[in-house]
Amino acid sequence: MSRLFGSVRARATLAATVVVAIALVAAGTAVLLSLRSNLNDQAGTEAERSAREVAADLSGGASYDRLRLDDDQRPVQVVDATGVLVAASEDLRRISGTGTDVVKPRPPRPTDAAGGATADDHGGDRGDDDGGDGHGGDDKGGDGKGGDDRGKDGRGRGGGEDDDYTSLRPGQIGAEVSFADGSATLDGDTADYRFAAVAVSVQSKGELTVYAGAPLAAEQAAVRTALTVMLTGLPLLLAVVAAVTWRVTRRALRPVEGIRSEMAAITASEDLARRVPVPDTQDEVAGLARTTNETLAALETSVERQRRFVADASHELRSPIASLRTQLEVGVAHPELLDVTGAVEDTVRLQRLAADLLLLARLDAGERPSGTRFDLAALAREEALRRPGVTAHCASAEVVGSRGQLARLLGNLLDNARRHARSRVAVTVRTDGAWAVLEVADDGAGVPAAERERIFERFVRLDEARSRDDGGAGLGLAIARDVARRHGGTLTVGEAAEGGALFTLRLPAPA
Repeated sequence: MSRLFGSVRARATLAATVVVAIALVAAGTAVLLSLRSNLNDQAGTEAERSAREVAADLSGGASYDRLRLDDDQRPVQVVDATGVLVAASEDLRRISGTGTDVVKPRPPRPTDAAGGATADDHGGDRGDDDGGDGHGGDDKGGDGKGGDDRGKDGRGRGGGEDDDYTSLRPGQIGAEVSFADGSATLDGDTADYRFAAVAVSVQSKGELTVYAGAPLAAEQAAVRTALTVMLTGLPLLLAVVAAVTWRVTRRALRPVEGIRSEMAAITASEDLARRVPVPDTQDEVAGLARTTNETLAALETSVERQRRFVADASHELRSPIASLRTQLEVGVAHPELLDVTGAVEDTVRLQRLAADLLLLARLDAGERPSGTRFDLAALAREEALRRPGVTAHCASAEVVGSRGQLARLLGNLLDNARRHARSRVAVTVRTDGAWAVLEVADDGAGVPAAERERIFERFVRLDEARSRDDGGAGLGLAIARDVARRHGGTLTVGEAAEGGALFTLRLPAPA
């Protein structure tokens, strides 16, 4: 599984497909619920209309046998205040979800001479709904003469009902409607229905409740059709989303593959002059390609500098080693001709060169200076006292860094100035805002403007005719600038007031 989804393309396709699937399922569920709710409301409206039509007939004085109960094949029940079924659709065989499960109304009952029901007859009706002679008169009291079951409130519910209930006036239809879901069997067909219950008050019959149902078959069919369409279309749509995402991601990552393959070729060939292709787009992939090329350029420069450094170091080391070896071989063959002084000088040159190379290697490796706080003016005075002919004019200026590396920097500047000065070398230290400034000036020939950056390169000597013994290896100024940069400062060269060279070191002063 990890290998299957190991690529960015596969993970992006999977993520997009899952997100779209979740969104579609949520949207489909909302649509189905909304559709079902709307169709239920529509069925409820139809059921309410049917119930109110029957209630209107009852309020108009229509008898039970003249009610329109079989129109549109919808189940209808009429229940009196005691919960007894008094009228129902003729073809109704079974029903649930209404006030009563009875499907056949009670048969008509004989009345007494006054038109009312006797108390005994009413009791007989309660004892046996199917007994023709046990009903007496109308169990709701008819004209109110015999056994009035409605009690004092006249609602046919007895006086013990909730006093907050608002009774209807004779001939009035209730404004409130209650709904319920159930099922019914008409003409042998069983189906689900939405039932509406409407109350109506009828003169001489009391309060009745009309239950009318509207079929839910259309709602159920519509929901099933919508669900089928969604279940069929969802996989197809997800397949389209996955295919499109796969192709788009592949197209977007094609430049990345080009960068990768070119980088692999560069690594195999070790040719750092090659560059990766940059797409014409202005997106993140193009930015990656440009950054990669900048990295390759910096790496090429670093490698080339390292190669040149190794070549120059080898060349510089070859001369003193060869000279020292010659002197030692002559000394072995002819002890009387051994130049001990020259051998010592060559050894010292080798020692200094090795120390310079080691320091450069440490600086190139990113060695950070220590955080020691000291006075740059005191360091300048110490280095000046070690070299005859150097004057110091220093004001206190504290800096943070490696005292040893800055001493090496200042020593290289002073040694370089003494080699090129005619008679005078001066070092000054001052502060300039947030900077500590050290200046080394001489009265020599100075540095041409075109060479003022080149002299800081490694193994560079402007005077190629001078001897290596006098001119050194050409590493002093390169080391000085590298040390300055490692301390967050700068080292530049300009023209002194006497016409010679003026080296200016600027280091950040501590807060």
